Amino acid sequence: MLFSATDLRTYTRRAVTDAEYALIHEMTDDAIRGEVGARLTEPPQPGIKSVALAVAARGLTNPGGLRSATAGAVSESYTDALTGIVLTEQELRRIRRAVGRSGGAGMLNIGPCDAEPSAGIRSTAW
Repeated sequence: MLFSATDLRTYTRRAVTDAEYALIHEMTDDAIRGEVGARLTEPPQPGIKSVALAVAARGLTNPGGLRSATAGAVSESYTDALTGIVLTEQELRRIRRAVGRSGGAGMLNIGPCDAEPSAGIRSTAW
């Protein structure tokens, strides 16, 4: 469990039904596991809960991604990103760091399979 219903209610300072909590927790868990997979432990690593709560609160309070609204002559503006449950680049970095995936791109050997590997690097045939 990434966070409890009480944590979410306290963080958002609003009433959250059990159904809302269950759905937003499931969606947040899905988004985070989609990025780090089985590296997420139970209980989650330090740093995961704060990201999960921020993501859940954003998805709960602004699921449509409303950026601004004007009442006179009705004008609404929506963000192109961060609608629903989406992790920001900063949140992605934080959860990846928390589970030990702090590096960007991994090493990729694009040489021929029969090429002699460099010192300390193993070559795997496809």
